[in-house]
Amino acid sequence: MNLFNGIEAFIQVAEKGSFAGAARQLNLSPSAVSKLVARTEDALGTVLFNRNTRSLSLTPEGQLFLKRGRVILSEMAAARADIAAAAGTPRGQLKISMPNITSFFLPLIGGFQEAYPEIDLELDFSDRVVDVIDEGFDVVFRVGQLSDSRLTSRQVARINMQLVASPAYVAKNGLPDSVESLAHHHCIQYRYPTTGRLEAWPLPEEYRGSLSFSKRLVCNSADARLGLALQGHGIALMPDLLSAPYLASGDLVVVLGESVQKEYQLHLLWPTNKHAMPRLREFVDYFHHHLS
Repeated sequence: MNLFNGIEAFIQVAEKGSFAGAARQLNLSPSAVSKLVARTEDALGTVLFNRNTRSLSLTPEGQLFLKRGRVILSEMAAARADIAAAAGTPRGQLKISMPNITSFFLPLIGGFQEAYPEIDLELDFSDRVVDVIDEGFDVVFRVGQLSDSRLTSRQVARINMQLVASPAYVAKNGLPDSVESLAHHHCIQYRYPTTGRLEAWPLPEEYRGSLSFSKRLVCNSADARLGLALQGHGIALMPDLLSAPYLASGDLVVVLGESVQKEYQLHLLWPTNKHAMPRLREFVDYFHHHLS
Protein backbone atom coordinates (compact mmCIF):
# COMPACT_ATOMS: atom_id res chain seq x y z
CA MET A 1 0.00 0.00 0.00
CA ASN A 2 1.07 3.55 -0.76
CA LEU A 3 0.91 5.04 2.74
CA PHE A 4 0.31 8.49 1.32
CA ASN A 5 -2.84 7.24 -0.44
CA GLY A 6 -4.04 5.87 2.88
CA ILE A 7 -3.38 9.18 4.65
CA GLU A 8 -5.21 11.07 1.92
CA ALA A 9 -8.17 8.71 2.19
CA PHE A 10 -8.25 9.10 5.98
CA ILE A 11 -8.21 12.92 5.73
CA GLN A 12 -11.00 12.95 3.14
CA VAL A 13 -13.19 10.68 5.29
CA ALA A 14 -12.57 12.93 8.32
CA GLU A 15 -13.41 16.08 6.36
CA LYS A 16 -16.44 14.69 4.48
CA GLY A 17 -17.80 12.77 7.46
CA SER A 18 -18.40 9.57 5.50
CA PHE A 19 -16.69 6.96 3.34
CA ALA A 20 -19.13 7.69 0.52
CA GLY A 21 -18.30 11.40 0.51
CA ALA A 22 -14.57 10.67 0.52
CA ALA A 23 -15.04 8.14 -2.28
CA ARG A 24 -16.70 10.75 -4.50
CA GLN A 25 -13.89 13.20 -3.82
CA LEU A 26 -11.17 10.62 -4.56
CA ASN A 27 -13.01 8.98 -7.49
CA LEU A 28 -12.87 5.60 -5.75
CA SER A 29 -15.45 3.16 -4.45
CA PRO A 30 -16.48 3.40 -0.78
CA SER A 31 -15.08 -0.08 -0.17
CA ALA A 32 -11.71 0.93 -1.63
CA VAL A 33 -11.61 3.98 0.66
CA SER A 34 -12.56 1.82 3.65
CA LYS A 35 -9.72 -0.59 2.88
CA LEU A 36 -7.20 2.26 2.56
CA VAL A 37 -8.24 3.63 5.95
CA ALA A 38 -8.16 0.16 7.55
CA ARG A 39 -4.65 -0.46 6.24
CA THR A 40 -3.54 2.94 7.54
CA GLU A 41 -4.91 2.01 10.96
CA ASP A 42 -3.03 -1.30 10.79
CA ALA A 43 0.19 0.52 9.87
CA LEU A 44 -0.25 2.90 12.80
CA GLY A 45 -1.40 0.22 15.21
CA THR A 46 -4.45 2.19 16.34
CA VAL A 47 -8.10 2.88 15.49
CA LEU A 48 -8.70 6.26 13.88
CA PHE A 49 -12.51 6.26 13.65
CA ASN A 50 -15.38 5.30 15.92
CA ARG A 51 -17.67 3.38 13.58
CA ASN A 52 -21.31 2.48 14.05
CA THR A 53 -24.31 2.18 11.77
CA ARG A 54 -25.42 5.79 12.23
CA SER A 55 -22.34 7.91 12.66
CA LEU A 56 -18.62 8.17 12.10
CA SER A 57 -16.36 10.14 14.41
CA LEU A 58 -12.65 10.51 15.06
CA THR A 59 -11.07 8.80 18.02
CA PRO A 60 -8.61 10.88 20.09
CA GLU A 61 -5.83 9.18 18.13
CA GLY A 62 -7.63 10.06 14.91
CA GLN A 63 -7.86 13.72 15.89
CA LEU A 64 -4.13 13.76 16.56
CA PHE A 65 -3.28 12.02 13.31
CA LEU A 66 -5.54 14.34 11.30
CA LYS A 67 -3.23 17.27 12.14
CA ARG A 68 -0.10 15.25 11.46
CA GLY A 69 -1.51 13.74 8.28
CA ARG A 70 -2.23 17.15 6.78
CA VAL A 71 1.33 18.22 7.50
CA ILE A 72 2.71 14.99 5.97
CA LEU A 73 0.78 15.45 2.71
CA SER A 74 1.68 19.14 2.59
CA GLU A 75 5.37 18.34 3.03
CA MET A 76 5.22 15.64 0.35
CA ALA A 77 3.57 18.05 -2.11
CA ALA A 78 6.17 20.67 -1.23
CA ALA A 79 9.02 18.21 -1.75
CA ARG A 80 7.70 17.20 -5.16
CA ALA A 81 7.27 20.83 -6.19
CA ASP A 82 10.74 21.75 -4.94
CA ILE A 83 12.33 18.94 -6.93
CA ALA A 84 10.41 20.00 -10.04
CA ALA A 85 11.32 23.66 -9.50
CA ALA A 86 15.01 23.08 -8.77
CA ALA A 87 15.92 23.25 -12.44
CA GLY A 88 13.26 25.64 -13.68
CA THR A 89 10.42 28.04 -12.98
CA PRO A 90 9.10 28.14 -9.39
CA ARG A 91 5.92 26.11 -9.19
CA GLY A 92 3.68 24.38 -6.68
CA GLN A 93 1.19 25.64 -4.10
CA LEU A 94 1.43 28.16 -1.27
CA LYS A 95 -1.13 28.26 1.53
CA ILE A 96 -1.25 31.84 2.81
CA SER A 97 -2.98 33.61 5.70
CA MET A 98 -3.59 37.29 4.96
CA PRO A 99 -5.28 40.20 6.76
CA ASN A 100 -8.91 40.63 5.78
CA ILE A 101 -8.16 43.74 3.70
CA THR A 102 -9.07 42.41 0.28
CA SER A 103 -9.24 45.77 -1.52
CA PHE A 104 -5.54 46.33 -0.78
CA PHE A 105 -4.14 42.82 -1.15
CA LEU A 106 -6.06 41.48 -4.17
CA PRO A 107 -4.28 43.70 -6.73
CA LEU A 108 -0.93 42.58 -5.29
CA ILE A 109 -1.99 38.94 -5.42
CA GLY A 110 -3.10 39.44 -9.02
CA GLY A 111 0.29 40.91 -9.89
CA PHE A 112 2.09 38.00 -8.25
CA GLN A 113 0.05 35.46 -10.20
CA GLU A 114 0.81 37.23 -13.45
CA ALA A 115 4.52 37.17 -12.60
CA TYR A 116 4.48 33.53 -11.40
CA PRO A 117 1.69 31.68 -13.23
CA GLU A 118 3.03 28.26 -12.17
CA ILE A 119 2.53 29.01 -8.45
CA ASP A 120 -0.93 28.13 -7.11
CA LEU A 121 -2.24 30.11 -4.14
CA GLU A 122 -4.68 29.10 -1.42
CA LEU A 123 -5.66 32.33 0.34
CA ASP A 124 -7.15 32.52 3.83
CA PHE A 125 -8.33 36.09 4.48
CA SER A 126 -8.79 36.34 8.22
CA ASP A 127 -7.92 38.54 11.19
CA ARG A 128 -7.41 35.58 13.52
CA VAL A 129 -3.92 34.54 14.61
CA VAL A 130 -3.52 31.19 12.84
CA ASP A 131 -1.27 28.36 14.00
CA VAL A 132 1.25 28.40 11.16
CA ILE A 133 2.65 24.92 11.78
CA ASP A 134 -0.40 22.92 12.86
CA GLU A 135 -2.70 24.43 10.21
CA GLY A 136 -0.21 23.81 7.42
CA PHE A 137 0.38 27.39 6.28
CA ASP A 138 3.41 28.10 4.13
CA VAL A 139 3.51 31.82 4.90
CA VAL A 140 1.39 34.28 6.89
CA PHE A 141 1.17 38.03 7.30
CA ARG A 142 1.31 39.16 10.92
CA VAL A 143 1.49 42.46 12.76
CA GLY A 144 4.00 42.60 15.61
CA GLN A 145 7.06 40.69 16.68
CA LEU A 146 7.94 37.03 16.13
CA SER A 147 7.53 34.84 19.22
CA ASP A 148 7.97 31.31 17.82
CA SER A 149 11.47 29.92 17.34
CA ARG A 150 10.14 27.50 14.70
CA LEU A 151 9.34 30.42 12.39
CA THR A 152 11.40 32.80 10.30
CA SER A 153 10.23 36.38 9.72
CA ARG A 154 10.88 39.32 7.44
CA GLN A 155 9.49 42.80 7.88
CA VAL A 156 7.74 43.93 4.71
CA ALA A 157 6.00 47.17 5.72
CA ARG A 158 5.34 49.76 8.39
CA ILE A 159 1.69 50.52 9.02
CA ASN A 160 0.55 53.81 10.50
CA MET A 161 -2.88 53.71 12.14
CA GLN A 162 -4.64 57.08 12.23
CA LEU A 163 -8.12 58.56 12.53
CA VAL A 164 -9.75 59.70 9.29
CA ALA A 165 -13.05 61.21 8.19
CA SER A 166 -14.54 62.54 4.99
CA PRO A 167 -14.77 66.27 4.24
CA ALA A 168 -18.56 65.83 4.14
CA TYR A 169 -18.60 64.49 7.70
CA VAL A 170 -16.35 67.34 8.88
CA ALA A 171 -18.54 69.94 7.16
CA LYS A 172 -21.62 68.58 8.91
CA ASN A 173 -20.22 67.72 12.33
CA GLY A 174 -17.04 69.74 12.66
CA LEU A 175 -13.48 68.53 13.20
CA PRO A 176 -12.64 67.28 16.70
CA ASP A 177 -10.26 69.75 18.33
CA SER A 178 -9.24 67.47 21.22
CA VAL A 179 -9.18 63.82 22.21
CA GLU A 180 -12.05 64.47 24.66
CA SER A 181 -14.27 65.79 21.87
CA LEU A 182 -14.22 62.36 20.14
CA ALA A 183 -16.85 61.31 22.69
CA HIS A 184 -19.32 63.63 20.92
CA HIS A 185 -18.69 62.29 17.41
CA HIS A 186 -19.87 59.30 15.41
CA CYS A 187 -17.08 56.74 15.69
CA ILE A 188 -16.90 53.76 13.32
CA GLN A 189 -15.48 50.98 15.47
CA TYR A 190 -14.00 47.59 14.67
CA ARG A 191 -14.93 44.37 16.46
CA TYR A 192 -12.49 41.43 16.22
CA PRO A 193 -14.40 38.47 14.72
CA THR A 194 -12.57 35.85 16.77
CA THR A 195 -12.70 37.46 20.22
CA GLY A 196 -15.66 39.82 19.99
CA ARG A 197 -13.56 42.63 21.51
CA LEU A 198 -13.65 46.17 20.19
CA GLU A 199 -10.36 47.46 18.81
CA ALA A 200 -8.77 49.91 21.23
CA TRP A 201 -7.91 53.25 19.68
CA PRO A 202 -4.31 54.42 20.31
CA LEU A 203 -5.23 57.30 22.58
CA PRO A 204 -2.69 59.12 24.74
CA GLU A 205 -2.16 57.18 27.96
CA GLU A 206 -4.09 59.60 30.16
CA TYR A 207 -7.29 58.96 28.17
CA ARG A 208 -7.17 55.17 27.92
CA GLY A 209 -10.16 53.57 29.58
CA SER A 210 -11.69 56.90 30.54
CA LEU A 211 -13.38 57.88 27.27
CA SER A 212 -16.57 56.27 25.98
CA PHE A 213 -17.13 56.33 22.23
CA SER A 214 -20.30 56.08 20.18
CA LYS A 215 -21.21 52.57 19.04
CA ARG A 216 -23.46 53.88 16.29
CA LEU A 217 -21.47 51.88 13.73
CA VAL A 218 -19.52 48.72 14.58
CA CYS A 219 -18.24 46.28 11.96
CA ASN A 220 -15.66 43.52 11.54
CA SER A 221 -14.20 44.55 8.18
CA ALA A 222 -11.52 47.12 7.39
CA ASP A 223 -12.93 47.56 3.89
CA ALA A 224 -16.37 48.28 5.36
CA ARG A 225 -14.93 50.86 7.76
CA LEU A 226 -13.20 52.58 4.87
CA GLY A 227 -16.39 52.64 2.80
CA LEU A 228 -18.46 54.03 5.68
CA ALA A 229 -15.88 56.73 6.38
CA LEU A 230 -15.78 57.73 2.70
CA GLN A 231 -19.59 58.00 2.72
CA GLY A 232 -19.43 60.46 5.62
CA HIS A 233 -20.88 58.25 8.34
CA GLY A 234 -18.21 58.90 10.96
CA ILE A 235 -14.59 58.83 12.09
CA ALA A 236 -12.65 55.60 11.63
CA LEU A 237 -9.26 54.30 12.73
CA MET A 238 -7.62 53.11 9.52
CA PRO A 239 -4.26 51.69 8.41
CA ASP A 240 -2.50 53.96 5.94
CA LEU A 241 -2.23 50.98 3.59
CA LEU A 242 -5.91 51.65 2.88
CA SER A 243 -6.35 55.35 3.61
CA ALA A 244 -3.28 56.83 1.87
CA PRO A 245 -4.78 57.11 -1.67
CA TYR A 246 -7.91 58.79 -0.32
CA LEU A 247 -5.92 61.19 1.86
CA ALA A 248 -3.86 62.14 -1.20
CA SER A 249 -6.99 62.73 -3.29
CA GLY A 250 -8.75 64.73 -0.58
CA ASP A 251 -11.57 62.20 -0.14
CA LEU A 252 -10.44 61.72 3.47
CA VAL A 253 -8.75 63.99 6.00
CA VAL A 254 -6.68 63.10 9.07
CA VAL A 255 -8.38 63.68 12.43
CA LEU A 256 -6.31 64.82 15.43
CA GLY A 257 -3.03 64.24 13.62
CA GLU A 258 -0.28 62.89 15.85
CA SER A 259 -2.48 62.92 18.96
CA VAL A 260 -4.11 59.61 17.98
CA GLN A 261 -1.91 57.34 15.91
CA LYS A 262 0.28 54.27 16.23
CA GLU A 263 2.83 52.54 14.02
CA TYR A 264 3.05 48.77 13.57
CA GLN A 265 5.39 46.51 11.65
CA LEU A 266 3.93 44.04 9.17
CA HIS A 267 5.92 40.81 8.90
CA LEU A 268 5.81 37.72 6.76
CA LEU A 269 6.30 34.52 8.80
CA TRP A 270 7.01 31.03 7.53
CA PRO A 271 8.19 27.69 8.94
CA THR A 272 11.98 27.73 9.09
CA ASN A 273 12.20 24.32 7.41
CA LYS A 274 10.47 25.72 4.29
CA HIS A 275 12.87 28.61 3.74
CA ALA A 276 14.56 26.99 0.73
CA MET A 277 11.35 26.56 -1.30
CA PRO A 278 11.81 28.66 -4.47
CA ARG A 279 8.13 29.63 -4.63
CA LEU A 280 8.22 30.83 -1.02
CA ARG A 281 11.34 32.91 -1.63
CA GLU A 282 9.72 34.53 -4.66
CA PHE A 283 6.55 35.34 -2.70
CA VAL A 284 8.46 36.92 0.20
CA ASP A 285 10.71 38.92 -2.13
CA TYR A 286 7.73 40.11 -4.21
CA PHE A 287 5.82 41.49 -1.23
CA HIS A 288 8.92 42.97 0.37
CA HIS A 289 9.60 44.83 -2.89
CA HIS A 290 6.02 46.09 -3.31
CA LEU A 291 5.32 47.05 0.31
CA SER A 292 8.65 48.34 1.61
